Amino acid sequence: MANSKHTVYSDYSDSPQFLKEFLYYMQTIRGLSVRSVESYYIDLKLFLRYMWQKRNNCINNDSISDVSISNLDIDFLSNISQSDILDFLFFVMNERGNSAAARARKLSSLRGFYKYMTKKTNQLDYNPTENIELPQNKKRLPKYLTFEQCVNLLANIETSFTSRDFCIIMLFMNCGMRLSEQAGIDLKDIRDDTLRIIGKGNKERTVYLNVACLSALEEYITERNTIVSPAIEPALFISKTRKGRLSTRSIQLVVERCLKLAGLDGQGYSPHKLRHTAATLLYRSGGADMLALKEILGHEHVSTTEIYTHISDEELKKAAKASPLSSFKKPKKKKDTSDTSPAAENEE
Repeated sequence: MANSKHTVYSDYSDSPQFLKEFLYYMQTIRGLSVRSVESYYIDLKLFLRYMWQKRNNCINNDSISDVSISNLDIDFLSNISQSDILDFLFFVMNERGNSAAARARKLSSLRGFYKYMTKKTNQLDYNPTENIELPQNKKRLPKYLTFEQCVNLLANIETSFTSRDFCIIMLFMNCGMRLSEQAGIDLKDIRDDTLRIIGKGNKERTVYLNVACLSALEEYITERNTIVSPAIEPALFISKTRKGRLSTRSIQLVVERCLKLAGLDGQGYSPHKLRHTAATLLYRSGGADMLALKEILGHEHVSTTEIYTHISDEELKKAAKASPLSSFKKPKKKKDTSDTSPAAENEE
């Protein structure tokens, strides 16, 4: 049976040679995920198409996807300036409605590409993305389930494969793993009370399993092994009917089904929100400081993790505003003209 962890990459046949080489480098040397490389591909292809239109004085968002870029060469790239980069960012904002976050991602793709072309391969002498700041993106607090909602969710899981679905939710809310990370877990990744996770960029980390997780895993694996032998299918989470690894989409559907059973559907919760829930509960309980939480979540920089430190403050602020007296204003005193003696004026 084919293992879904082994992905066949595109050959990017519609791309110029220099772009193909960059994308292959990001896959094979940098070890980025399929989704990450695909994002680079989409962003850079759009940029090159825009630059072709600009050079030919025919910028048109409606026809930009028809532009062929396969024959572009290094000379074409060498004539791109910083103002071209800024024009492109304005174009995607004004013509394609890109948010600050989407524009920041496109600029990051361009930075990575030009760094490769100038520093890594020396194909270009000039990097037009230097000194361009990322678009300001107001950080939003992550959405998460309260402790009471977590208990309600776990208590209402009753499906055609309850032990599996309960285990999926339990691992999400205790270990803070990403959807793709959970889909990629094999049985051999569980060793005593630890779980090996392969995260972004093929980076490996180890998370420790608490009693609740170990109990859920033991019950599920006992049932799982009666369906298909680990020697035939190594995946932890399997389909009862297909007897193969659950895809990321299948796990999403499990989460959606369990949320619905708990009356939590339609509120914006998802596997990623369960990851936020794990991080929030860990931090607020005092069970993990920032550095520990960074390692558990697999963040590259602690600055990414720091958003969880602001949640409690935000809730306190919200509670203060909710007070019935939050908008009370001291009434102005009416001037008393009944007694104007010096003694009355000086009385404290």
